[in-house]
Amino acid sequence: MRAKPVLATAAAALALATFTACGGDTATDDGAATLTVFAAASLTESFTEIGDRFESEHDGVTVEFNFAGSSDLAAQITEGAPADVFASADQKNMDKAVEAGAADDPQTFALNQLVIAVPEGDPDGVTGLADLASLTFAACAPEVPCGAAAQTAIDASGTDLTPVTYEADVKATLQKLTLGEVDAALVYRTDAIAADGDVDAVEFPESAEAVNAYPIAALTDAPNADLAADFTAFVLADDAQAILGAAGFQQP
Repeated sequence: MRAKPVLATAAAALALATFTACGGDTATDDGAATLTVFAAASLTESFTEIGDRFESEHDGVTVEFNFAGSSDLAAQITEGAPADVFASADQKNMDKAVEAGAADDPQTFALNQLVIAVPEGDPDGVTGLADLASLTFAACAPEVPCGAAAQTAIDASGTDLTPVTYEADVKATLQKLTLGEVDAALVYRTDAIAADGDVDAVEFPESAEAVNAYPIAALTDAPNADLAADFTAFVLADDAQAILGAAGFQQP
């Protein structure tokens, strides 16, 4: 007669233990885990390589990236999208996550600077921003870090320039050039390098007025808090910094 309550109690205890084990993190019984990183579009190539390196040093860990404009990523994070790490292309969008209580203690891991991307060989002979007055060019949308930097640089030059198109992120901006839809594009140096010879990068002095600092932070509600802290530290360490340097980023 007393067997049923004992079995019921045991079953309830097992259910509670199972619920507790499942609620703490996203790791499975075999130790596998997925780390979700929201990162600025301009980090696509370098962070993909860094993610591969991180996986090779952390058995059973898979790093999944969501690459997009930093403003879009900040909005997703503050609206509750599940993620472990946020790497922004500017401090402004990281501040949005911090102010919302979604991120804490961001640290700058890289700097990036604009160039004028032109077709290989620079057929229009672009040497600076003033040359864009007679050409069509693309830029990022003003709310995106590369767009804000572009406007800052244009203002510093004293020229009256308006892009023919504003794009959602730096990758889309560069694509307008590689598809032949514009004569030039204001993009990060790193994206021109990543184009692997398809475009030339024209340096211009006003870009020094609009250098973007890239902060990274583990998110407050990270499903894998320990891994999030490990990945953040990994990005700040020598191996990842070497990858970023080879991609054209500057050290902070």
